[in-house]
Amino acid sequence: MGKLKQLESFVSVVNRGSLTAAAHAEGVAPAIMGRRLDALEERLGVKLLLRTTRRITLTHEGSAFLEDCQRLLSDLANAEASVSAGGVKASGHLRITAPAGFGRRHVAPLVPLFRELHAEVTISLNLSDRVIDIAGEAYDCAVRVGDMPDSSLVSVRLADNRRLCVATPTYVARHGKPQSPQDLARFDCLTLSSDASQTRGWAFGVDKDQTREVIHFKPGGPLDCSDGQVLHDWCLGGYGIAWRSIWEVEAEIAAGTLVPLLDEFAAPPNGIYAVFPQRKHLPLRVRLWIDYLKQHYSAPGFWKTL
Repeated sequence: MGKLKQLESFVSVVNRGSLTAAAHAEGVAPAIMGRRLDALEERLGVKLLLRTTRRITLTHEGSAFLEDCQRLLSDLANAEASVSAGGVKASGHLRITAPAGFGRRHVAPLVPLFRELHAEVTISLNLSDRVIDIAGEAYDCAVRVGDMPDSSLVSVRLADNRRLCVATPTYVARHGKPQSPQDLARFDCLTLSSDASQTRGWAFGVDKDQTREVIHFKPGGPLDCSDGQVLHDWCLGGYGIAWRSIWEVEAEIAAGTLVPLLDEFAAPPNGIYAVFPQRKHLPLRVRLWIDYLKQHYSAPGFWKTL
């Protein structure tokens, strides 16, 4: 119980931004919360938080540990809910949101299939590239692709996602292959004209001093668009090289209509997450929906068939 309380206190302090706020929420003194964190760090032998009188900042180890703790506490809550719920059926209204492109291809087709299993659940699906305020707009769950900077939300990693450069075999036969990210300056690159996740450019991994380092390169090109699906279509049309997520192009790569480029410079993968507000008791319909996504996204060949 002591170890679990330490983990709960760690997550609570990070989510609420201070020892005082976390202590107030639990009804204990801030000093008690501080002693729990000290005991946790001493037991692990690492520094998880950098604490000053003004702010609390996660260390690198703390950020990684936070995700594991959130997942562990969520799994524990789900296990308890399973026992207490017994044979109770999922019911009620499920409000979910996802990015437009990803949602059309890999969320929307699963929604009616999920409801066939849980007929007493009604579902609203919002597809938008706007970052939704899940708690403020009363959504039960969001599917998000990429890094998860907002630690006030609980996230469950559903699958890995990586981005890579692709082009058609015809384009490669006509123009050749880039041998390094810098070579892209000599090719027709199809770029997003407005996308917050690509403000730093395309990400690549390079070996430097026996470590793998991520670099960013901002290519230019004769065509750009604010819509990722249009870039995908242009790439399939042979008009240039695109930097796309694996979930968008894996089926085409498997079919041979697109070929990956600069594979040896691929950046480390980020994730596809189910995200939901911090709750003491997660509704059964939300838990079942998250489990349903994990089951499908982890199935062999799923990304190649859609």
